[in-house]
Amino acid sequence: MAHSNEALLIIDYTNDFVAEKGALTCGKAGQVLAPTIVALADEFLQQDGWVYLPTDVHTPHDPYHPESKLFPPHNVRGTWGREFYGPLAPWYAAHRDEERVNMFDKTRYSAFAGTPLDLRLRERKIDTIHLVGVCTDICVLHTAVDAYNLNYQMVVHKNGVAALTPAGQEWALDHFAHVLGATVTE
Repeated sequence: MAHSNEALLIIDYTNDFVAEKGALTCGKAGQVLAPTIVALADEFLQQDGWVYLPTDVHTPHDPYHPESKLFPPHNVRGTWGREFYGPLAPWYAAHRDEERVNMFDKTRYSAFAGTPLDLRLRERKIDTIHLVGVCTDICVLHTAVDAYNLNYQMVVHKNGVAALTPAGQEWALDHFAHVLGATVTE
């Protein structure tokens, strides 16, 4: 149940991370999340919660960005790869102008790094964040670590997150529960 002091973070649910032809895709594991993510977003809005969409953005071959050495170009601004995947695209188009829906750029793994997220959550007296999106063991994990260090309560929706590998998924879900104190739920 969402309340006004809770926010859903839909992390990096874009074509490059989810679609079959995405540059750095979770594939089917990510694609099957779409109904859960959209249903949660609807639930949060219906119950006066907040929906934030921190979304990775990059400049190809940026020599100053550490990911340029680790991954192929992905989530480049203005490309198909950075568009929201599947049913999240029309959901966002229908709700983008609502006060309780906010998409913003992020350039690092964590949705808190170099963004106004912490400030926005505190202004709205949000103390609990719900995490969905991809990749469980990269951007979702780093967001959760920062949220833990900032003293937010966390709920990770197991059926709303996916990793590049099954081992990464299993490890991250265990880490959320046993190291970060998050509630891991279906």
